[in-house]
Amino acid sequence: QVQLVESGGGTVQTGGSLRVTCEVSGYTERFWWKAWFRQAPGKEREGVAAFRAGNGDTTYADSVKGRFTISSDNAANILYLQMDSLKPEDTAKYYCAACFYIGYRPLDGGAYTCWGQGTQVTVSS
Repeated sequence: QVQLVESGGGTVQTGGSLRVTCEVSGYTERFWWKAWFRQAPGKEREGVAAFRAGNGDTTYADSVKGRFTISSDNAANILYLQMDSLKPEDTAKYYCAACFYIGYRPLDGGAYTCWGQGTQVTVSS
């Protein structure tokens, strides 16, 4: 059974940094796409960043380009999201996603069937 457990969320001031972590277990496709999504109250879920461990490809939402960095410890099957220059509009619950369906775009929510419970990130102004 695939399990994804996020950690590292919290509250930070505008301009600050935070790193969230996703530990993946029970998933054997270590080198395929994994991603971070977020959802703020009253808003749709948004794909934030995706990472393909097999070749190091990454893709980011325009709203976070240049501020967020996604990476992975492939041996430990851990996915990270380093968030810098945080803004109040980054406030959301952040979710880790895995079990990618080939043929979808990496930041499409429908591309993934395995999800964590999420970790809250709050950016105060």
